[in-house]
Parts: sequence; C-alpha cells; structure tokens
Amino acid sequence: MKFFSYESRFSQLLMKLCYCCYLNMLWFVCSIPIITIGASTTALYAACFKIHQEQEGRSVGMLFFRAFKENFKQGTIIWLIMLGVGLLLGTDGYILYHLRNSATGTMAVVWTLFLAVLIAAAIAYVIVLLYVFPLTAKVANSVWAMLKNSLLIGTHYLFASIAVFGVHFIMFFVAVRFFTPILALGEGLCAMLSAWLLSSVIAACTYDPEDEDDEEAAGSDTEEENTP
Repeated sequence: MKFFSYESRFSQLLMKLCYCCYLNMLWFVCSIPIITIGASTTALYAACFKIHQEQEGRSVGMLFFRAFKENFKQGTIIWLIMLGVGLLLGTDGYILYHLRNSATGTMAVVWTLFLAVLIAAAIAYVIVLLYVFPLTAKVANSVWAMLKNSLLIGTHYLFASIAVFGVHFIMFFVAVRFFTPILALGEGLCAMLSAWLLSSVIAACTYDPEDEDDEEAAGSDTEEENTP
C-alpha cells in the first residue's frame, strides 16, 4: 500500500520518531557525566539540523558523535557558564523570595523591585539557554559571541522563542501529568521540533560558508549538464 511505502508521509514521520528516540538515548547517555551536557546537546541539535536537511543517510549516530567531538570544548565551556549563572540566579531568587515575604513597608517594595529585576534576568537566561546550543551546532564563533547572539536573536524572534519554550514545556507537562513513557522521545523530539522551528531563524541571522559551497557546486553541476 502507498500509505506504508517508504516515500509516504506516514513512513517519513515514523522514521523521524525513530530518529528522535535514538538521538534521545545518545543524548542521555552522553550527558550522564553532567559536565558533558553542553557538548551532548550541541551534538543533538547538529544531528537534528542535518536530518531536516535530509542528510540522515550519513547515519544519525555518526552525525551525533562527529558533532560531539567537534564541539566538545566550546559546548562544555558554554554549559559550565550557563550552569554557573543558573545556580546563581536560583540562589538569588530563593533568598529574595524569602526576604520579600518577611519584609514589610518600604523594604518589601525594595525586595519586590529586586525580585522583578531577577525575573527579567531569568527570562533572558532562558532565552540564551534555548538558542545557544542550536547556534553552536550551526555556526562557528567565540563563546562570548554565541552567548550574546543567542540573546539578541532570541529577543528579536520572540515568537520562535516562545514556540521553542512551549515545545519543552509541553513535553515536560505531558510526561509528568499524563504519559511518562513519552520520555523515550524526550529531548530528542524537543530538539527535532526546535530545530525545525529555528532553522529559518538561524539561517536568516547567520552566514554558513558550507551552504554557499553547496549552492555553487549545484550551480556548476547544472551548467555542466546544460553545456552542449
């Protein structure tokens, strides 16, 4: 039946779900040391971007481990920075929350203002966290540039940021409240959907020499075919 053929949308969707499950397993295993979460997440997004470009024929596992090796140093540095900042924000939030609840009068207003500033910083942190690893997977740049550009792109394309956050939140909500086995897809499915949402955004904001080389190669092949 055509419905079950390799080229059908159902078969392609089923294959993508299998990729998500496999990539989720690779991501989880490679993230167990904790310190490698950044490199593992970068490799996960790199593989997802390649799959969306229909380059999965190279083997999904090979794509993942190649990206893991290439981005290990930068991905780890970025992750350690994000982990440190996240712990700092979490600690400050805990302290300010209790200070706000125990204060009265003018001090209550002061602590409320500090808490509002901290919430704004936390939102910026989440935006950077959503973009920095996909951006690292797609382009080469310094660590500081990755962090800065993640914030700039994330705030500029706010709808895409909300959509990517929504994907992760829905996955967490469904796993906790309704269907825990969906964690077999887990971060693999989140990254696959996020890569689809962010592909055009990152392409519009970055320059990838490989894409231009591919276009030039395609153009030269076309010229050769048309040459009598």
